[in-house]
Amino acid sequence: MNITDRFLKYVSFETTSDENSGKTPSTPGQMVFARFLADELRAIGLSEVTLDGNGYIMATLESNLSPTLSQGEGGKIPVVGFIAHMDTSPDASGKDVKASIVKAEERAYIDERYHGQDVIVTDTTTLLGADDKAGIAEIVTAMEYLVSHPEIKHGKVRIGFTPDEEIGCGADHFDVAAFGADWAYTMDGGAVGELEFENFNAAACKIRIHGVNVHPGTAYHKMRNSMYIANEFASMLPPSETPEQTRGYEGFFHLTGMSGTVEESTLSYIIRDHDRARFESRKQAMQTIVTHINEKYGEGTAEIELRDQYYNMREKIEPVMHVIDLAKEAIEAAGVTPVIKPIRGGTDGARLSFEGLPCPNIFAGGENFHSRYEYLPVPSLEKAMEVILEIVKKVAERH
Repeated sequence: MNITDRFLKYVSFETTSDENSGKTPSTPGQMVFARFLADELRAIGLSEVTLDGNGYIMATLESNLSPTLSQGEGGKIPVVGFIAHMDTSPDASGKDVKASIVKAEERAYIDERYHGQDVIVTDTTTLLGADDKAGIAEIVTAMEYLVSHPEIKHGKVRIGFTPDEEIGCGADHFDVAAFGADWAYTMDGGAVGELEFENFNAAACKIRIHGVNVHPGTAYHKMRNSMYIANEFASMLPPSETPEQTRGYEGFFHLTGMSGTVEESTLSYIIRDHDRARFESRKQAMQTIVTHINEKYGEGTAEIELRDQYYNMREKIEPVMHVIDLAKEAIEAAGVTPVIKPIRGGTDGARLSFEGLPCPNIFAGGENFHSRYEYLPVPSLEKAMEVILEIVKKVAERH
């Protein structure tokens, strides 16, 4: 199966994650997709294919080098891994994706640099799912190619597919020791050429506002409308520090959901910053506003739930920069100009890097992620797969 057909098959699976489910995987469709992938990995000739009860898949491409060359830590040939996630963002529907291939210039929202290329799009009623089914298609197709071309010499390669990355839980049950790689790459970046080893420090924050409801005819000095207080809370955050007002290394507060009645309202935020000190300051700002609300309206009016999601992987990658140099050379060998930039987001690799598996991020090729206008240029999809092949070859050549 060619990589485009494989990707189109993958996006037919509904795998939207749900941060409120309390389960792993958070939605049943992810496990359906995981079973399909596990069967496919066995069919293309990979070994040690496992699918655990939480929806995590691991598999091995065995080395075709001389058995006298040992593998892994302390050996001559490092074990390299490739990781992607199965879920899609809850920011837009991933159900009944209707994907088609068009010329880039046929859609006004596609960047002009892709004009003349075949591009995979949706009918704009759903997202596409290139984040991160493009990454999965690239990894599986690369492994299939290596199995069918034994003349390409390579060491042992490990692959892993995770659930629930989009809700910050993709690494929750990832067994780094069982994965057994010396380092890995997430195929979860955006536009062609991107190589990333810096990401946001990230936290999730939920604010609950408790009000008092009485009949509006007798509400004078009795009613306390939680929705007004919630609006007051939101207005106390700097309006210039939102995703739509920031770029590059600039952090933000992002209101991702709100609901309310007179008696109770809820605000959901994500907090992001590349700088750890500023990240901690942002979290403290949320606490400070809660304290102010409670002083003004009474103790217990506002409650806060705050949890860290992941941290900037840079501090874990800098001591092993050879993994970035290798990826950069592989991107160049695939005929692409590397674009090294910070991620304005995060990947499973951010958390895995702090758990002992250095794991920078390589482009998957898609654009407009989490949007109904998401798209995937076919040449970008193909180039990402070539980069995987080049990395595997270069690891063997150097050792």
